[in-house]
Amino acid sequence: MSRLPVLLSALALIAVPAVAPGVALAQANTLSIEIDRASRVQLPGAAASVIVGNPQIADVSVVDANTLFITGKGYGVTEVIAVDAIGRTLFQREVVVTGGSTGSVRVWRGGQATEMACAASCAPSVRAVGDTGAVGAPSAPAATATP
Repeated sequence: MSRLPVLLSALALIAVPAVAPGVALAQANTLSIEIDRASRVQLPGAAASVIVGNPQIADVSVVDANTLFITGKGYGVTEVIAVDAIGRTLFQREVVVTGGSTGSVRVWRGGQATEMACAASCAPSVRAVGDTGAVGAPSAPAATATP
């Protein structure tokens, strides 16, 4: 009877490492991209179809059958899946689009917001302020350039 607690303790120690790799694998399946940035994905085979869960959050450019570029379009989380001609999954990843760590600021004047891209100095960005990809987010009116 004294061997039962020892056996249960040994099984518990074995079971913990078996669960931990699954957690690490789930975290490894998340691709983080800054808004207006792209990430290259090399596929293990030729893709026949590429599916984007929410195209307002991420966009995919197919360079060739084995190479994709995923671009962050709006803040949020979506999923990108690539399948081959017979429907086998070649790539499936959760994509998290975040704001950049530096280089932009939003300026509010009354109710009007302007997104500014900043380096040595700041200039208005081509990104519409309301173009965040969020559901129900108001869109900023498109600005027209004057010659």
